Amino acid sequence: MPASQSHVAEMQGLYGPFTVAERVVQKIWRQLDFDIQRAVLTDGRRLEVFAPGSWNLLGGPDFQGARLRIAETEVTGDIEVHFHARDWAVHGHERDPAYRNVVLHVVLFPPGEHERIAIGGDGRELPTLLLLPVLNRDLEEYASDDALENITARAAWRRFAVLGDLPLCERRTLLQKHAEMRWHQKVRSARLRLEKIGWREAAHQTALEILGYRFNRAAMLGIATRYPAKAWTGDLDTGELCEAHRALWQLQGVRPANHPRRRLQQYQSWAVKSPDWPARLLLLGAVLPGGFSAGPATGEVRAAIGLARWRDRFVREITAGVVGGTRLDNLVCDGFLPLLAAHTGRDLFGLWFHWFAGDLPDQVRSMLPKLGVTEGRTQPLCHGYGQGLLGWMFAQDSGASR
Repeated sequence: MPASQSHVAEMQGLYGPFTVAERVVQKIWRQLDFDIQRAVLTDGRRLEVFAPGSWNLLGGPDFQGARLRIAETEVTGDIEVHFHARDWAVHGHERDPAYRNVVLHVVLFPPGEHERIAIGGDGRELPTLLLLPVLNRDLEEYASDDALENITARAAWRRFAVLGDLPLCERRTLLQKHAEMRWHQKVRSARLRLEKIGWREAAHQTALEILGYRFNRAAMLGIATRYPAKAWTGDLDTGELCEAHRALWQLQGVRPANHPRRRLQQYQSWAVKSPDWPARLLLLGAVLPGGFSAGPATGEVRAAIGLARWRDRFVREITAGVVGGTRLDNLVCDGFLPLLAAHTGRDLFGLWFHWFAGDLPDQVRSMLPKLGVTEGRTQPLCHGYGQGLLGWMFAQDSGASR
């Protein structure tokens, strides 16, 4: 693995400092997880990306064989990714023949007043893309996703010893606190999206993004930005759409049922059957039960508010019966409830917390009962404790990295 992937930067987040590995910035480019429609180079030229290139885990440029259009000119070549424009010179790339085919320098942070743009081997300034202004989400969320992807792969009870040593009441309180942090982070991201594009397109983009599952969320969001909500109620050919953007898809480890082609077809069926579903979501959001905390036992809360019936209403009134099961739960918790809270100002944290768990990493799903946090009918597995444990794991990992 190249040394550049071990570089980190420390940032100030909503709940304190956090670290970002350069690997995270590389993933953002690889998945095109930014607003491609607003991608403009530092010199003002328009950038289009046909293929981000192959991620190079050996020496040399970070990505090879990318296909781009800069202004009106199509170019093919390599991509180098850094935190800062100055890193190009600091790492000696302009004198290294391995970097002679670099056609684009991707940087996260804006260059300083006297910071030099990267110079290629031919002595000319390299086209430079600044990522920070066009990110789809907070940088802290990208870092969190990357950390959770890594730490949930580690299966060892000793990692949870600190948490397991706490009294059960303190254990639950701590996880509730971390869950609330993640809730506020999701609401903040939803609010930023709403401010940029309004309710209907925010709902549309959020739904398609979540249908992409973990591997193809960014690619599906890119599709949603290119094809707005109204395009999906017509004769859009999802097969051609999937093929036209095949360079974006991550298919390794994706089950056939979750193939992007299937998910695009599913969303189109949903949009055709219920073209006004974003407006329906607002109406349903106005009557959802809210204003309660994470503290009461989940079983009691679900019985008191009739949570299963609310879930059925989302299936019938919002997704027209097209989406159900754990994917619906993720739509509700990762998308609908944060959007509604951001748009209306309603307190929906308790509803989000006690909602059904949806898709959780196997380690989290199995660890919660082992920790005694979830058990039986009184405190069944819920979304909030799953998110709380993920947040705690991320905080532990982030703290250990500093």
